[in-house]
Amino acid sequence: MSAAVSTPGTQPLRAAFAWLVLGAAAALCGCSSTTQVVMPGAQGAAALPADRRNPDDPAEVERRARLRLELAGMYFGRGQNSTALDELKAALAAKPDLPEAWGLRGLILASMGDPRGAEDSFQRGLQMRPGDADILHNYGWFLCQLRRYDEADAQFRAALAQPQYRETTRTLLAQGSCQARAGRWADAEATLKRSYELDPANPATAYNLAEVLLHRGELERARFYVRRINAVPEQVTAQSLWLAVRVERRLGNGEALADLGRQLRDRFPQSTEALQFERGQFDE
Repeated sequence: MSAAVSTPGTQPLRAAFAWLVLGAAAALCGCSSTTQVVMPGAQGAAALPADRRNPDDPAEVERRARLRLELAGMYFGRGQNSTALDELKAALAAKPDLPEAWGLRGLILASMGDPRGAEDSFQRGLQMRPGDADILHNYGWFLCQLRRYDEADAQFRAALAQPQYRETTRTLLAQGSCQARAGRWADAEATLKRSYELDPANPATAYNLAEVLLHRGELERARFYVRRINAVPEQVTAQSLWLAVRVERRLGNGEALADLGRQLRDRFPQSTEALQFERGQFDE
């Protein structure tokens, strides 16, 4: 895989967006990702017995809307987009001014190949809550997929500027990856380095930073970061081994190149990267 950004560009958009849902954790280098939907404020109302709830009470209306939103997030995480949209429709019918619902709707529509509907949803969510860092982040990644790189960068910067934002490393990772897609190698290196300094254990950041450094000809530094990934058995992927192969080839280290090739064949024999190694397609 020679692209500087390891997020899938040719896969369905749902794969590119799944890690972004309301604070999801992702590994862009092919490692596992987890979608976690956080729904604040619903549990207290849910504790009341059903026969004591006033259906017209604002707190009860919001409780119902957020429960529907939570269900929509779970269905989206399972790839059941139509059902997720049905739940969102119910949530918005109960509470049309719920920014999180519009943000999630944007993600779902983007994954279904409806960029116009997705953008409208993101923008409506931000009109209701301009400083919502999650929506800003997800909208930025959506724009990056459309190669609207300057607009994407502006959304990432806006997310990072929010006071007490807790997902700085996530947004820096996405921003740096997007800058790399745009060919802005120096900016990408600086952004990914910031993300790495905040979370050096994140293999996705190390991978993307190593890719950028490889493109910039910083081979020893690229080797450092990719070796950190491959030193942890649970983090090793075909992509991370292939990146190491390309670094060692550029460095002229034939022994390391052969060893990494053996690992690719042994551990990931059916992978595209193993096939590329066998064919000598190092620059594809």
